[in-house]
Amino acid sequence: MQGIIHLEEIRKSYYMGKQVLEVLRGVSLDIFKNEYVALMGPSGSGKSTLMNIIGCLDTPTAGKYILNDQDVSKMEDNALADIRNKEIGFVFQQFNLLPRLTALENVALPLIYAGFSKKTTN
Repeated sequence: MQGIIHLEEIRKSYYMGKQVLEVLRGVSLDIFKNEYVALMGPSGSGKSTLMNIIGCLDTPTAGKYILNDQDVSKMEDNALADIRNKEIGFVFQQFNLLPRLTALENVALPLIYAGFSKKTTN
């Protein structure tokens, strides 16, 4: 049985000149509907990198990521933005608000990107 979030052998490497930094080395994971999961580990263990991949903010170097029966591991940036808009939410540790907008405008921004009118969001 496959979860709503299904990761198979996810790898993520960063290249610094000729050096390769392997951050994720074959992570496999299934998260099922209504399941709560905590990622824990020491600093530098790849938690943020894994969360960025799960949240469609980054793509894996290798492996497969299936989100709601869609393979998002090879999607281009525009398709990933659409997935982020419609399929997955993210709560950041830092606020990541746009400083020129009010708190209400920051909260309403995803609705505007989803096609709701400003009048509807007010």
